[in-house]
Amino acid sequence: MMQIQSLALGYTADGMDFEGRLLFDAADSAPRPGLLMAPNWFGVGDGAVEMAAQVASHGYRVLVADVYGASVRPSNAADAGAAMLPLKQDRARLRRRLLAAFDALESQRLAHQDGSRLAAFGFCFGGTCALELARAGAPLKAAVSFHGALDTPDPRDARNIRGTVLALDGALDPLVPREQLPAFAQEMGEAGVDWQLLSYGGAVHSFTDPAANNPGTSQYNAKVSRRAFAAMYALLDEVFA
Repeated sequence: MMQIQSLALGYTADGMDFEGRLLFDAADSAPRPGLLMAPNWFGVGDGAVEMAAQVASHGYRVLVADVYGASVRPSNAADAGAAMLPLKQDRARLRRRLLAAFDALESQRLAHQDGSRLAAFGFCFGGTCALELARAGAPLKAAVSFHGALDTPDPRDARNIRGTVLALDGALDPLVPREQLPAFAQEMGEAGVDWQLLSYGGAVHSFTDPAANNPGTSQYNAKVSRRAFAAMYALLDEVFA
């Protein structure tokens, strides 16, 4: 019987303490792939942990990355924006924190993990984080972005990407400017990356988030969410084979 556990996993970066959450099936002792999950702008909260548990139930060790600091847990949009914006504007600092979280996942010994099979995924701001971690050169088999911004300060950094990239986009997302899609395609193509961009008709921002209910801007779409997760799991099956 499956026994999903959630354990705190601490690490340091930039002279600060961070605390992620590691989700795994304690009843499964086989060496499973490890996934770093970058949550949306609310960071390490109940919703992120619940999403990570669902992914962990598919046979993965999932670490919810903390990029804000162990004492920063936004409870409203204003606090989330105040925590996120400085990192979005300073991609070097964001990458340092993501690499620290990745190192924590790679070295964790709380759950039996196959260190040769590691990937990252994220939602909204976390989708941007997953792409930035790949651009930073982390040894990822795959990086998956769900409704995240696709831009980056220096597109030449895509040459550092070592695995496959999958961007899952809402075709009507008003929070990800549409001009980012062709720019992303050009960035990935010029760097010779193995990449895919799937844009889902009728979907806006946050289409995987059951709590999102702002029609026309951020809204859950069950059908698109199922399709997007299926695309991620299919890619992970391929790159981890």
